[in-house]
Amino acid sequence: MTAEVLRYSAFTESPDGGNPAGVVLDARGLSDARMLTLAAEVGYSETAFLSPRPGGDGATREYDVRYFSAEAEVPFCGHATIATAVALAERDGAGDLVFHIGAGPVPVRTSRDATGGVSAALTSVMPRVDDVAPGDVQTALGLLGWLADELDPALPPNVAYAGARHLILAARSRERLAQLDYDFAGLKAFMLDRDLTTVDLVWRENEDTYHARNPFPVGGVVEDPATGAAAAAFGAYLRALGLVALPATITIHQGDDMRRPSRLTVDIPADRPEITVTGRAVRIPA
Repeated sequence: MTAEVLRYSAFTESPDGGNPAGVVLDARGLSDARMLTLAAEVGYSETAFLSPRPGGDGATREYDVRYFSAEAEVPFCGHATIATAVALAERDGAGDLVFHIGAGPVPVRTSRDATGGVSAALTSVMPRVDDVAPGDVQTALGLLGWLADELDPALPPNVAYAGARHLILAARSRERLAQLDYDFAGLKAFMLDRDLTTVDLVWRENEDTYHARNPFPVGGVVEDPATGAAAAAFGAYLRALGLVALPATITIHQGDDMRRPSRLTVDIPADRPEITVTGRAVRIPA
């Protein structure tokens, strides 16, 4: 079966920035093997595959969504969600969507601004934050080539989840974050053993501005230039550890060190547990 694959870059206003994603708006009839093959042919960190759900309340369109990297299916992908929602808005008009993933429903709202650009805001599944064993932190640091005293003690290591699991490690300096040269095979094995989708490396510029890098060897790529799932998980982390005054909105700069600048807006509410991540997306010319 043939399938049309669209290409969008998420969390940017330029095709040269952000994180590219493949989008298949109608994946009905595609086998798992075919989806994995298509994702590998596209060559991006993830490709989203949609199957429209019948019915709904009339105002909200609903889809079953699966995400594949070039090597395996992943439980959730934020940048591919944003890219897919924008693609749907450009085709069908802006409005409310629900993406059904393995962990539950993900509401997405799309809107068009005065310039004609389309943005999307996804609301995560129920997040959680778990402790991480000190031995695992030391192992991860060794694989990354980091020293323990290069961590920011104000942002302790944890594993955060908002659809996928991410190990959060905070650098003490922007210089430390800028230097990324890690043991690809070793970190991949470590992450697979602990069901981690990325390692979320962050640096706090100020109380509402952060910089991030996300090694993604389990997806077959060295680094993700924008990671919406990790951004949602990080928002849950900040709230769980009492590191922000609620409600809060933070900006995450990612991809700058890859020359693919991305901007992710994270809303951390006080009245509900779910986290909202918002960004633009643009079509990548063929």
